[in-house]
Amino acid sequence: MKVYTSDKIRNVVVLGHGGCGKTALVEAMAHITGITSRLGRVEDGNTISDYDKEEQKRKFSINTSIVPIEWEDTKINLLDAPGYYDFVGEVQQAMSVADGAVIVVSAKSGVQVGTKKAWDFCEEYNIPRIFFVTDMDDDNASFRKTVEALTELYGRKIAPFQIPVREEGEFVGFVNVVKMGGRRFIDDKGNYENVDIPDYVHDHLMESREVLLEAVAETSDELMEKYFSGEEFTQEEISSALINNVHNGTLVPVLMGSGISPRGSNMLLQVIKKYFPSPAQLTISGKNQDTGEVFEANYDVNLPTTAKVFKSISDPFIGKFSLVKVCSGILKADTVAYNTTTHEDEKINKLYVLRGDKQIEVNELHAGDIGAIGRLNNTSTGDTLASKKNPIEYERPRFSTPYTYKRFRTVKKGDDDKVSQALAKVLEEDPTLKVVNDTENRQTLLYGIGDQQLDVVVSKLKNMFNVEIELSEPKIPYRETIRKTAKVQGKYKKQSGGHGQYGDVHIEFSPSGDLETPYVFEEHIFGGAVPKNYFPAVEKGIAESVLAGPMAGYPVVGLKADLLDGSYHPVDSSEMAFKMATILAFKKGFMEASPVILEPIVSLKVVVPDTFTGDVMGDLNKRRGRVLGMNPIDGGKQEILADVPLGEIYGYSADLRSMTGGAGDFSYEFARYEQAPSDVQERVIAESKKDE
Repeated sequence: MKVYTSDKIRNVVVLGHGGCGKTALVEAMAHITGITSRLGRVEDGNTISDYDKEEQKRKFSINTSIVPIEWEDTKINLLDAPGYYDFVGEVQQAMSVADGAVIVVSAKSGVQVGTKKAWDFCEEYNIPRIFFVTDMDDDNASFRKTVEALTELYGRKIAPFQIPVREEGEFVGFVNVVKMGGRRFIDDKGNYENVDIPDYVHDHLMESREVLLEAVAETSDELMEKYFSGEEFTQEEISSALINNVHNGTLVPVLMGSGISPRGSNMLLQVIKKYFPSPAQLTISGKNQDTGEVFEANYDVNLPTTAKVFKSISDPFIGKFSLVKVCSGILKADTVAYNTTTHEDEKINKLYVLRGDKQIEVNELHAGDIGAIGRLNNTSTGDTLASKKNPIEYERPRFSTPYTYKRFRTVKKGDDDKVSQALAKVLEEDPTLKVVNDTENRQTLLYGIGDQQLDVVVSKLKNMFNVEIELSEPKIPYRETIRKTAKVQGKYKKQSGGHGQYGDVHIEFSPSGDLETPYVFEEHIFGGAVPKNYFPAVEKGIAESVLAGPMAGYPVVGLKADLLDGSYHPVDSSEMAFKMATILAFKKGFMEASPVILEPIVSLKVVVPDTFTGDVMGDLNKRRGRVLGMNPIDGGKQEILADVPLGEIYGYSADLRSMTGGAGDFSYEFARYEQAPSDVQERVIAESKKDE
């Protein structure tokens, strides 16, 4: 592949609901540009994008794949992103380097949750977008209904650039609304010839044309005056105005095509080239670590070389790659780069352009281009590569916080190290995964965005790294405390020849009022009943006892222990004896002081469309949640605030998606501990006895 300059590059992310036809569209564009000799199909597992074994098995995208294609004199880096929300981290990686987005909508299924999420991503990252309506060759396809649904959501921004032409129900061509010309397909590669515009599309065409002309008129006072005076715009005025409108997001073109052939892909490529900005037209800035000054990179090829790593691949089959976008200068092979995040030098031996799982070696990449570097030892996603003379660092990509988690254990004994190493590689690829070692409850937790993502991790470990883990429901971090006061004696006496063991304590146990602290230890000994040198041993007995309470083995909090009296033996007493006496006193006193189980409460935020508010609130009530309030937010949504026991949140991700059709999101954070209801306490105690 030849080297492309910044003005001849387009970085385009392909978004949409899962299963809407994104990968098929990318495959079509690759086919008509000569990359493949025949169209691959998701169902057959032979597409360029879905090369991963898990993707081929499951028939949907899991990873963001890069498919660079050459169209006329332009290189278009297509980033085929997953549609299912479990893999949102992959989408966010792609969005961090995309300069435009194609949102794919199926004309059969219409606007779906994933369509709206794709739009929200474009708003968040402030990039121009195009809607591509696919499946136009289906009998149930309705371009008009799809456009109406989009217009209802996003208003007059929606502008159809094409109108479908059908003959006897078959999708045979389209009308170019911008140039007001008819087009008829002449082959299965999407090529077309110019034809007259059919009379029966006239009314629909005029509606769409009017939307475009209004958008053109609003770009300047001069054009607005021309519009109201009834003068015709020149084609140059229309084209220039539409490009500006698409760039700034005030106009979103709608195109169309087939779902089983490349029909429509030619026009999409033309529009991408013409209406999406090149990196040379965009801005990006970093920060100089030495001076603190802002570095205006702006994809300027004449500035010192800098690049940001937006994705890592650690695959046992295709190798380890750091995917980069060059932000300034020219990145060259056989050079040394300085990682300004880790402060390590990295040798760049070879540069590649990845196309699915194929590596195409290149000598250099110009500012704005996307490529890959193999085998960087100390570089991970979000790092910046620059030089020691110009230690520039760019903002790291933002990733969603994982809230779904499960306990996992290694299936085969002795595989712990292998599992740990394999998981590290999987986590390196997906920043929305994390492993937490919960030593308190003797469990290891795997966090992700959703259950499907965690299942994929298990499958990857088995098939790619030959190690197995088993997922199960996690243990909830309950606590134990007391509500009343109890004064007890603990005596440890042991005689077995020679020196014996003797320790005697009288301790009052009471609530401390502080549930964030395990215990408070005090002593009010008079007359030397217990010598001062044994006080630390008594406190040590308390400290060891609160690690696992007598009720169900959970840590104890909110306890006050006051050493009041006791006795000792001048020969047989020892620190160990007083520690053991204290442990005996603790077990007795704790159970006499009205002990209870405490459960963790989280502050939950749920964001859902208005129509699902009732269902969500009803479900939260079933989960023993207390709804604290609701806040209306943009886009016809509500934010529901509630306090919910952490034990009731398990599985909430799947349940919320089921209730809202995937339209709901949630987040939570720990709030406090509260006394659990009696039935919950009984269940927790019963489960602890089973584990004994």
